Amino acid sequence: MSKLFPTSIVGSYPQPDWLIDRAKLAGRFPPRVRALELWKVPPEHLAEAQTDATVLAIKAQVDAGLDIITDGEIRRESYSNHFATALDGVDIDNPGTALDRSGHPNPVPRVVGPVTRNHPVSVEDVKLLRSCTDRTIKMTVPGPFTMSQQAQNDHYPDDEAVAMAYADACNAEIRDLFAAGADIVQIDEPYMQARPKPARAYGLTALNRALDGITGTTAVHICFGYAAIIHERPSGYSFLPELADCTCEQISIETAQSNLDPGVLAELTDKTIILGVIDLSDETVETDETVADRVRRALPFVDAERIVVSTDCGMKYLRARRPTASCGRWWGPQRSCARSSAKPTWFYGCRGAYDG
Repeated sequence: MSKLFPTSIVGSYPQPDWLIDRAKLAGRFPPRVRALELWKVPPEHLAEAQTDATVLAIKAQVDAGLDIITDGEIRRESYSNHFATALDGVDIDNPGTALDRSGHPNPVPRVVGPVTRNHPVSVEDVKLLRSCTDRTIKMTVPGPFTMSQQAQNDHYPDDEAVAMAYADACNAEIRDLFAAGADIVQIDEPYMQARPKPARAYGLTALNRALDGITGTTAVHICFGYAAIIHERPSGYSFLPELADCTCEQISIETAQSNLDPGVLAELTDKTIILGVIDLSDETVETDETVADRVRRALPFVDAERIVVSTDCGMKYLRARRPTASCGRWWGPQRSCARSSAKPTWFYGCRGAYDG
């Protein structure tokens, strides 16, 4: 029998202070082009340092008792720019400009030719992740619609054509991630929530194109933006029921920071729901009962067997903790690991959410 309420994080995990300049990270919008100034380690040692930090992030999740493990997106300056800037057909040395979901202009890749992926981007990361744990592993890829919204189009006839080109690049990457050992690949599409009109017009088509022919377990993450940056949280999704027509198996949503009414989940009857129940807008550790109550809110609308319990997104912006010598473990941030337990408080809370 499969485990009830398996646990995971969305994707990112806090990068240690010796690796990333946390003040610079917090003092700007998420980068869409490269932001090498964020790294504290010299370029000649950066890849090795990122590998070390990735291993620590994996170990923290395993020690916390999580069932589904990510690489923590440790090598990334943001969830999307690591992949988006590795593609051909984009100029990152002479970037364009696009409005962020907050309405502020942000430097972005400028599309100057056919967008193609001529080499794998995160295959080595999934190989490292697989070598560090025998648990279920998940990798994340930015979605084609979101990348099209985070770019300046100077080549294609319209934004839909750009999204379709990004979809083909995503499809190639997803295939390679599964071939390299990923159990789950998650496509991150936060801009579907931010810009529902074009998402309905062509975003879902692009998303399904990215998933075309993929046989592994796939998820789509949709959210309200990082709580550390986007402080106003709507109480409902502007684009969510539409994902019933997506060919993915799992949908990842936030419910804690927004106090979301989970009734909308009744329209996603054939999807596994990755349910965000940890509020990342502050570092107060929720009680077991608070987390269990957030899971219970969803149970009238989603079968318990179709729920994966997770954080809301944005762990990247939490403070990393140092190793605690007294217990011989690497302690993650407060909300990943309880103050006095090797398992997170929310891990126990979600286990108590269901009495059936």
